[in-house]
Amino acid sequence: MADTPDQTADKIVYILNGPNLNLLGTREPETYGHATLSDVEALCVRTAAEFGLSAYCRQSNHEGGLIDLIHEARGRGAVGIIINAGAYSHTSIALHDALVGVKIPTVEVHISNIHVREEFRHHSFTARAAFASICGFGIDGYRLAISGLAARIGAKAKDKARA
Repeated sequence: MADTPDQTADKIVYILNGPNLNLLGTREPETYGHATLSDVEALCVRTAAEFGLSAYCRQSNHEGGLIDLIHEARGRGAVGIIINAGAYSHTSIALHDALVGVKIPTVEVHISNIHVREEFRHHSFTARAAFASICGFGIDGYRLAISGLAARIGAKAKDKARA
């Protein structure tokens, strides 16, 4: 993916992935599947484009890096954030506060169903800062999140017949 958001796009969606998601495809495939982070990013770019949106995909293993990206999203005028904060979802009040502070429509995504996993994964601070939370659909949850965000902000699917 590009190192900077597409400056010509006026409808940027930040797709933020947290710790260990760079290991998708090799880390616990029985839980997270065989798709890689590159597969996730390609799915997000394609899905966002269907709604006339530009996906800006970033991953960080560092809480502060994710917070910086959330702040950057506001500065760049992003119309939405899709976030899979990984384990930080369950521990980070700072990520919650950053999401609340920027006032950008946000959807939380988890690849696995966090509610059938360990008890400590059942609570999410980031979910409380999002208008929706999706879990358990594998990487297809990102597609669902972008579709839901598009509906929330009034972005309509482009007519594929004209494309």
